[in-house]
Amino acid sequence: MCVERMTDGSGTTSRRISRHDECHQRVRIAVRRAPKSAKRKLLIVALVGVLLAAMGIGGFLQTNSGPKDPEPGEVLALEPVQLNLAGGSYLRVGIALQLTAVAEEPEGSRALDATIAKFSGLPLSEVNDPVRRCELKKELEEELIELYEGDVMGMYLVDFVTQ
Repeated sequence: MCVERMTDGSGTTSRRISRHDECHQRVRIAVRRAPKSAKRKLLIVALVGVLLAAMGIGGFLQTNSGPKDPEPGEVLALEPVQLNLAGGSYLRVGIALQLTAVAEEPEGSRALDATIAKFSGLPLSEVNDPVRRCELKKELEEELIELYEGDVMGMYLVDFVTQ
């Protein structure tokens, strides 16, 4: 015989005495149900943990997404220079440097030297070709960004005359 406590909907507790087999059967049913309930709780806890971990990783990646683009500062216009091209032609080219906000005003002689090295001796047809001119400008801009180590973030052609 087993003693079983039962509670009805009003909160009243009563005791019931039942046969031994019936009591064991109810205990077995309760034991079988308990792991499912525990498994469900464990599954819910695991899912919540995975969600929190994913949110944490996402937040970390969002805040540490890599280097940000520098803020633009002043534009430093340099005096135009005349260059000799192949075949006796001339090029007058003027550039301006887009500085970053944290840059101190750099000396322009390194930029002018790189410009002279890039354009001197080129044939007139190559310099006058708009596609090739754009490529040359892009190459020079990349060289200047590297040359000035973070103080320059861009370059503009402000004067470009051939003869």
